[in-house]
Amino acid sequence: MAKPDNPDVAQIGALLNTFTTALRNKDAKSAVSVYADDAVDFDLAPPLIIDSKRVRDPAYIQTWFDTWASPIESTPHGVTIRVGGDIAFAYGLQHMTGTKTDGEKVDLWFRATACLERRNGTWKVVHMHNSVPFTMDGSERALLDLKP
Repeated sequence: MAKPDNPDVAQIGALLNTFTTALRNKDAKSAVSVYADDAVDFDLAPPLIIDSKRVRDPAYIQTWFDTWASPIESTPHGVTIRVGGDIAFAYGLQHMTGTKTDGEKVDLWFRATACLERRNGTWKVVHMHNSVPFTMDGSERALLDLKP
């Protein structure tokens, strides 16, 4: 793991914190600001691939934000950041909680990975991948109740 006092690790941590804060505040413009122009996401909800046009469009994530009545708490746990030159990745678990507009209470743990690239001296997310495990018993149910 990269040393915590490494300036690249600090910058990447701050960038990821910007994203987490933007989620909590449902601030679409700040959320998309962490992404490179050609970023691609693999997220929990369909489609399989969220292309760079949608990833960078505040209206796209705002549609999801509008389904939440409460702030979206997404707390990182056990984050590891590795840096090699102008490429880095961060991975860990996220714990998302909050209340949807229909009253549903969300309490979900999931896996999160961010791949970053330093471009013109600035770190940007080029790929984010969030996932939950699923059963391998033939039912293919998503396992949404797992906790670390």
